[in-house]
Amino acid sequence: MMMRELEVGGFAVKSFGDVNDLISYVDADEDSSVSAVVVSTLSSTESGWATCRSLRTAKNPIGPILVVVQTTRISDLEMRDDLYDDFVLDSMVEGEMSYRAAHLLAKSGKSRRPELIQHGPLILNTETYQALLDGKPLDLTYMEYELLKFLASRPGKVFTRDTLLSRVWGYEYFGGARTVDVHVRRLRAKLGEEHANLIDTVRSVGYRFGSSRWSSKLH
Repeated sequence: MMMRELEVGGFAVKSFGDVNDLISYVDADEDSSVSAVVVSTLSSTESGWATCRSLRTAKNPIGPILVVVQTTRISDLEMRDDLYDDFVLDSMVEGEMSYRAAHLLAKSGKSRRPELIQHGPLILNTETYQALLDGKPLDLTYMEYELLKFLASRPGKVFTRDTLLSRVWGYEYFGGARTVDVHVRRLRAKLGEEHANLIDTVRSVGYRFGSSRWSSKLH
């Protein structure tokens, strides 16, 4: 149904049953002209979001991404803004899918996601996976970088260990909360004593990047 509506709307549509097939298709042919990707979470919520994550972290990131979600699961969009560019509900009216896709393509050429995340002396290049602190490179593992990037892109927001496991390591990861603690400890060590407090511990809850915007009012 979605494919037909897009085709009627004038889009050339190609279907992929597996995200790896899509990634291989794009990697094999740089002129494949994949302008946007529609990801459905209707049959499997976790699989759908895992697909979005794979597209974002692919060697050659593919997007923009339009994600289709169930009306009853709209809360799934919360705190996943980095995994999609726009969304449409399964209760969409006729023509809405085509309109959303056209709108997304129109703006994608103008509003590219920021390449850099910068907070004071810390700079993260999200395309090259480089991290600089006071102008000096940080030697981070892949997961250390992913955790730091996730937190730094949402300064002041508190995340539980379970949320971090899900969002950074992925649904397929079955490690315990200690995994998060270990990575935070290593990150703080690499940030050094002067900047270790960039990652705050919120007692009995989890972690956040930097101080809460309310902290100055509480002291």
